[in-house]
Amino acid sequence: QVYLKESGGGLVQPGGSLRLSCAASGSIFSINAMGWYRQAPGKQRELVARITSGGSTNYADYSVKGRFTISRDNAKNTVYLQMNRLKPEDTAVYYCNADRVLSGLGWSNDIWGQGTQVTVSS
Repeated sequence: QVYLKESGGGLVQPGGSLRLSCAASGSIFSINAMGWYRQAPGKQRELVARITSGGSTNYADYSVKGRFTISRDNAKNTVYLQMNRLKPEDTAVYYCNADRVLSGLGWSNDIWGQGTQVTVSS
């Protein structure tokens, strides 16, 4: 079984920074693309940023581009989201996703973590 575990969320003041981490566990051989999504109260889950195994990135929304940076450490099976100049509208539960994971159990598709709360408020 493959698991994703997010960490690093919390309460931060507007203009502050947080760094989210998501570690994959299991007998993992490789992970294709990984991404961060978020879901604010009363809204649908949306893509924030995505990174391929080769390091190519894309950011889904102009509002986070330039403030958020996604990165990954393939040796640690971990993806990060550095969030700077946070705004109240960034408040949401942030979820980690891996689209395809090769492990000792074979291929697993569309794996999700349980989420970590990010609250931006003064």
